[in-house]
Formats: sequence, C-alpha cells, structure tokens
Amino acid sequence: MSDTGTHPLHIGIVAGEPSGDRLAAGLLGAIRSQIPDALIEGIGGPKMERAGCYSLYPMEQLSVMGLTEVLNRLPSLLRIRRELYHHFSANPPDIFIGVDAPDFNLGLEKKLKRRGIRTVHYVSPSVWAWRQWRVRRIGQSVDRMLVLFPFERKFYRKHNVPVEYIGHPFADAISDTIDRKSVRRLLGYCEDDPIVALLPGSRISEVKRLSGCFTAAADWCHKRNSSLKFVAPMANEACRKIFTEALGREAPYLQVKVLSGRPLEAMAAADAVLTASGTATLEALLLRRPMVVAYRMSSLSHAIISRLARVPYYSLPNLLAGRSVVPELIQNEATAESLGQALLEVLENPAHNKKLESIFSDIHRSLRRNAHTTAADIILEMAGR
Repeated sequence: MSDTGTHPLHIGIVAGEPSGDRLAAGLLGAIRSQIPDALIEGIGGPKMERAGCYSLYPMEQLSVMGLTEVLNRLPSLLRIRRELYHHFSANPPDIFIGVDAPDFNLGLEKKLKRRGIRTVHYVSPSVWAWRQWRVRRIGQSVDRMLVLFPFERKFYRKHNVPVEYIGHPFADAISDTIDRKSVRRLLGYCEDDPIVALLPGSRISEVKRLSGCFTAAADWCHKRNSSLKFVAPMANEACRKIFTEALGREAPYLQVKVLSGRPLEAMAAADAVLTASGTATLEALLLRRPMVVAYRMSSLSHAIISRLARVPYYSLPNLLAGRSVVPELIQNEATAESLGQALLEVLENPAHNKKLESIFSDIHRSLRRNAHTTAADIILEMAGR
C-alpha cells in the first residue's frame, strides 16, 4: 500500500439492506468527521449516499432474505459481486468494510483480503445461532470483526477470530427518556388511546409473508377491544402497497394509520408492538415497549434453518436477556388468533410490562458504548490513519 500521506483515504463499503444503510451512514459520518476528504464507494442506500458514499449499484439489488428467495436472484448477485471485486482490485481501497449482508460480503472480503486489502466486517452474521461452521470462513475473510452484542464477542474469541465489541449505535441514539405524550400528539392520538404498532418488516419478502396475519390479528384484537388504535410504519412505498392490499383483503373495515417511515415514533407511541423478528425488536427493546415477535419464511428455508439452529430463541430481546421475556410466534404459529391473543395478553398485563421495562433498561445500558466513533477509530487505525 502506498504512503498514506500521498493520497486521500479510500474506503470500499457494501451494505445490503435498510438497517445496514442506517448503521453504515452513522459510521461514515464518524469517519468523515476525522477525514473529511475520504473517498468512499461501494453499495449503499440513501442514508449512506447522503453521508458521501458513491453507490456503484442500487442497494435494493442485494436486499433479499431466505434461502430459496436468494436462489432466484443468485446469478445477478454473483455478477455484482464479481464486478465489485474487479473494481476494487483495479482501484484498491485502504480498507474494505462489509456491513452485514454476510452471504454477499464475506465472499467478497475473502477475495479482497487475498489481494492484500484490509477487511472489516461490521455487524456479525448470526453464526452463533446456526451454520456455526461458517466461523472458519469468517476468520479467512476478515482482519477484524466488529460486533454489536456482548455474547458475539465471546463466540469469536472462543474461535480465535479478531473481534471488537463496539456496542450498538441504536443504544447510543435512542434516549432513556422519550416523551410518549408528545409523540402521541405528533401522530394525532390522544394521551389515553390504547395503541398497537404493526411492523411486518422492512424487506419486501417479509412484508408479503407477514402483512396478512398482522392485519388479521389486529382485526381479531379490535373485535374484542374496539377502543384499540393501530399504526403501521412502512419502510418504503413498495412495502406500503403490499401492506395496504393485505389490509383491504383481511380487515377491510379496520382503521390503521399507515405511515411512510417513522418506525421509532410509531413504537414509542404504542402500548404494544407486533413486529417481525429483526432490527425492530431491538428498537422496541430500547424504547422499552412490550412486544410480540413473529416470523415467517418459505417452508424450505424454515425446514433447513430449524434443523441447523443452535440457539433457543429467534428474537434479540430474548437472546440478550438470556431467557424468554417476549413471546415468539414462528412460521405456522403466527396465525391471526395466536398473534391476537398474545397481543391482548401483553396489553392487559401492566405488572409484567413494568418488569419488562426494567429488564430492557439494563440491556440498553450494556449496549451504549459510543459505537460509531469506536468503530471509526478502529477502522482508521487499521487503514493507517
């Protein structure tokens, strides 16, 4: 690598979905605060682009979930990865950062590392949960793994992979003292309205699989408690269209306030959250909201994953607590009636929710470590800056 004083810092980076876009944008902001003229390129979403990343391909081309779903897009994904490898081989960055998207990024990182390019993977794949044999490949692919949760650091140290626990950026960003009354007024609700937030995911495949049972569950609850109000923040216009079509099909007379984005506001205003397993469960935890977690995938994906799973829980709140603190309804368990019953139990149990709030507050404190700045410092040191 040439003398760092003779050229601007050059960073390659790839994120594959909205949650990665959001994390990476904060990281890039922390890097730019120290190296304002850094050249940053790869694949990112709108938040990364606003932080100064030049995106060589639309991020949506990488946003796909589930084993069978990936197979349908495999030729396109392999072509993009091959072209990125050739681009970064011809224009070597000082460091390459893969943000989540492990099935795409780890293969690219491995080839770039062989070319002498330093590689960092930001956000661990759930290798501790299933397909644990991947940890050997991760060790071959990355110079450093940056993890968001303390149990991940223990796993990588056990397997001799260089690792840094940086905490979670969401824990830094989300306040301990959110004014729920103000948020409710902002969304047009009264102070004492009982509110349920519906979050069927940010990926189109998730929203397609969960919108029907989520809207039917909301209707089931409303028939038993007509005072309930429902709010549903959608990640983008495509997700909004799928959700509203499901609402019209499953619960045509139910009033649901469908928002463009604003998931934190929707959850902060809510008395209970019905959410897909994923990033939103962590956000609900940090907002100290009681929740019901659901997930559905293709039958083949579920059959394979359930046989390979090595952890007792799907959702982050349960994994971080080390025990079952929120209900999880997966695959065929995620029916309108079962989700509805779980939601009503949450809404009608304030004593349990008070205990849950204390558990979530403890977890929040453990995750707050100034993550973006910590990660940026590690990455700049690795890049020789």
